Amino acid sequence: MIDYESSEKGKRAYELFLQGYNCSQAVVGAWADEIGLDFDTAIKLSAGFGGGMGRMREVCGTVSGAFIVLSAKYSSGKPDPQSKKEMYEIIQRFAARFKEENEFDSIICREMLGLKGASEPTPAARDAQYYKKHPCPKLAGLSAALLEEFMYEQA
Repeated sequence: MIDYESSEKGKRAYELFLQGYNCSQAVVGAWADEIGLDFDTAIKLSAGFGGGMGRMREVCGTVSGAFIVLSAKYSSGKPDPQSKKEMYEIIQRFAARFKEENEFDSIICREMLGLKGASEPTPAARDAQYYKKHPCPKLAGLSAALLEEFMYEQA
């Protein structure tokens, strides 16, 4: 089992979420230096992926953030089928591992939060009640820590 608390990047993503960054920003922000982005650029590029993509509660923002990191690190950027295949294999392996590691067996935000559909675009207040109901900080830590496994595996 992945323990985000024993991972530098996992702890950093968890902390970034608690500082007010969205789930995707927390993961990408924790990995910005490793993918050649300054922190502010990383935060801007990942801003729209929070809340399951603009709070539509689709793919978990922590997973989207991990996909951004993996793409920046391993994509050739070439349009050829082989490059795409290799990138998609990495992405699919990450998604499968994320499902194995979380208690929800999902990468879908609304499923993990127990919601029916999209939410209003206005973010909820981050108070004690929010943190009781939302696993998001831990999922940010999990995604960032799980990326370490993938970086080691690919090296």
